[in-house]
Amino acid sequence: LLTVCLQLPGKKDLFIEADLMSPLDRIASVSILKQHEVDKLYKVENKPVLSSSEQLCFLVRPRIKNMRYIANLVNADKLAGRTRKYKVIFSPQKFYACEMVLEEEGIYGDVSCDEWAFSLLPLDVDLLSMELPEFFRDYFLEGDQRWINTVAQALHLLSTLYGPFPNCYGIGRCAKMSHELWRNLEEEEDSETKGRKPEIGHLFLLDRDVDFVTALCSQVVYEGLVDDTFRIKCGSVDFGPEVTSSDKSLKVLLNAEDKVFHEIRNEHFSNVFGFLSQKARNLQAQYDRRRGMDIKQMKNFVSQELKGLKQEHRLLSLHIGACESIMKKKTKQDFQELIKTEHALLEGFSIRDSTSYIEEHIDRQVSPIESLRLMCLLSITENGLIPKDYRSLKTQYLQSYGPEHLLTFSNLRRAGLLTEQAPGDTLTAVESKVSKLVTDKAAGKITDAFSSLAKRSNFRAISKKLNLIPRVDGEYDLKVPRDMAYVFSGAYVPLSCRVIEQVLERRSWQGLDEVLRLLNCSELAFTGGTKDDKAPSESLRLILVVFLGGCTFSEISALRFLGREKGFRFIFLTTAVTNSARLMEAMSEVKA
Repeated sequence: LLTVCLQLPGKKDLFIEADLMSPLDRIASVSILKQHEVDKLYKVENKPVLSSSEQLCFLVRPRIKNMRYIANLVNADKLAGRTRKYKVIFSPQKFYACEMVLEEEGIYGDVSCDEWAFSLLPLDVDLLSMELPEFFRDYFLEGDQRWINTVAQALHLLSTLYGPFPNCYGIGRCAKMSHELWRNLEEEEDSETKGRKPEIGHLFLLDRDVDFVTALCSQVVYEGLVDDTFRIKCGSVDFGPEVTSSDKSLKVLLNAEDKVFHEIRNEHFSNVFGFLSQKARNLQAQYDRRRGMDIKQMKNFVSQELKGLKQEHRLLSLHIGACESIMKKKTKQDFQELIKTEHALLEGFSIRDSTSYIEEHIDRQVSPIESLRLMCLLSITENGLIPKDYRSLKTQYLQSYGPEHLLTFSNLRRAGLLTEQAPGDTLTAVESKVSKLVTDKAAGKITDAFSSLAKRSNFRAISKKLNLIPRVDGEYDLKVPRDMAYVFSGAYVPLSCRVIEQVLERRSWQGLDEVLRLLNCSELAFTGGTKDDKAPSESLRLILVVFLGGCTFSEISALRFLGREKGFRFIFLTTAVTNSARLMEAMSEVKA
């Protein structure tokens, strides 16, 4: 990027699109940009531009609205008789449609175009992100396939760095297309990886729509809760005054270098307070050691240990502050009741009570995004809502939160997140007559019983087939988890993670035909790879999992746990880190 900037020698102003600011900040700070003669930084937004520089540089996503923005600016300069140099840098790649717009607007000859092929941002030792949050909406709602090339390029880059992947597995339409496009790229540039020893033994591609349920659940591991509560952006989080116990906010980088965070990130929230208080006691004991020291020991202590202890102390107080803030917010929202409802939906019990809870949630106007999420979870776990419930919930929602949400319902329906069962899926005429004879309360129960028989819900069937709801005798011990279900308090094993586990055990999709049929992916599961018999055994322990459409911190924690149990090491590549609120916002037509 900086070399591209240098192609405009001399002082220049840089216009950056909002969602490229965080990734750019991770790579090049403002001071580095200043060294490369970037004078002022502006955000690309619908405001008049007051730049006096003779050279303007635009760092943008390849979107039509951005081209219009640049065209308006250049044409305004032309009208005013100003001549300046303009450079447009597209990230991660340039699209033909954008050049067409520049041509239509009559400024194609006035600007020079370039690409910043930025497709992989290392957020942590085992997590790479493409930072393409729009991938989910573009592909899974609009059916726009333009980012698939970007995914293929990212895989190609990884294979040139780490050698070929001996075993490839994938599930989902997008996964299949990305894999094919990537294979084509490999064949075109055959020589690069030939004869290289593979360093990563398995590659697994997975579409987000294979498992919406996991992404819609409330997270209860520490890192997931921090993301749900404060929003982790590009690997860092802004802790407000309520966490820092000062009057300032603080931007904190959350990764394995933060020793305190590293130890609690994958823990269930109920264990975190205990761990932090133990850590505080240990820290105090280390501070107290200095009491009986002579001068030489004191000198060593100050030069070698004190700085580390102070740093740890600072991080510890931050995470304790974050925990207290999360506790306050969750107590206010009655988190326990919410989790109970989610677990009931996952297990398929007392659906009537859950529906009443969702209605109350809507009527109390708790939060438009949260209410939508619960409706989607109800719809997916029940394989669609019965028309009566669908109409009633939708009407209440629109009356409570406003009619402008109407288009959102259409989006959710198209994406398969909130659907209505076809009349044939529900009760027969006889069953409805029987239920009319019985009192309403009991009718609800009978209706539930009949409808659960009538509509062979895929989620229920998949859940049974893959044993996603663990049968536990007594309490589930969250301190010493026995399986991946701990990331949802022992109530549910993430479907995406279970699929990955099953395929890795079998080294193929064999024996999973029924699961694929239920996931509607019979045609969309594949295996491939170079089938290298000489692959070093340590490489076979390393698995690259690619989530197309985003993955959650809960899934990452679950797979890290699986890795520890089975002796694997997982590396994650995702189009962006997501959570339930981000999914709902991507589908929403009402901008917050």
